[in-house]
Amino acid sequence: MLADEIRQAAETAPRVKLPEVAAVLWKAYGAGHVSEAEAEELSALIEARKIVPAAPAAPRKPGGSRPRSDASLERRRRWAASGRLPPAVAARFTPGEIAVLAVVAAEVCRRGDCRLAVGHIAALAGVCETLVRNALREARHLGLVTVEERAITGWRNDTNVVRIVSEEWRAWLRLAKGRQAPAPTLRWLADKGSCRPAASSAGGGYRSAQGTNTDRDNPVSLAPWNPSKAAGRQGRGSVSVT
Repeated sequence: MLADEIRQAAETAPRVKLPEVAAVLWKAYGAGHVSEAEAEELSALIEARKIVPAAPAAPRKPGGSRPRSDASLERRRRWAASGRLPPAVAARFTPGEIAVLAVVAAEVCRRGDCRLAVGHIAALAGVCETLVRNALREARHLGLVTVEERAITGWRNDTNVVRIVSEEWRAWLRLAKGRQAPAPTLRWLADKGSCRPAASSAGGGYRSAQGTNTDRDNPVSLAPWNPSKAAGRQGRGSVSVT
């Protein structure tokens, strides 16, 4: 019977569909397919379903880019504050995405491109793998990087090759590399009791003149200074020109 079908629909339909069930009910009542008693009963059922509070939504599972530990949060903040992105570029990304791109930039400075796996980048930056993929996708969409996919077989892939193509970003990295040149270290000479700057393994020059080791460079042994002899030489007034 039509009344049974309407009752089943009123009991199982979602709350947003109950007005449509009520419209079918009164249309059937007007056509004489449902009696007055059945119409009143079904209408009361529909109204009761409307006032029943909706079931609370299931709690959302924690995820996304939230760090799993304090160490992850520290790594993320350190990479985000490393200054490997120009301010105009960094303003387009979240702190987590900036940390990801900073890891990529550090690898590019080291070897020319970034071939780290997604999981490796995520572990270094203190973020999840999804955030790494989102950051690279957005950077590629903005024309900042290129991502080369390397397929080995039909079901196996090597790690992607990420290259920075933004001239602004590349110039920023070159300037940053010049500013981060290591300063020369100091070596203590125990026999002379003084400090001399020693050239570091990374190379570089000195801004101050290096002291001369007189005893080593000039083997002539100088006699102690005698004031009386010096005065006698000055009294003779002899000048020797070579």
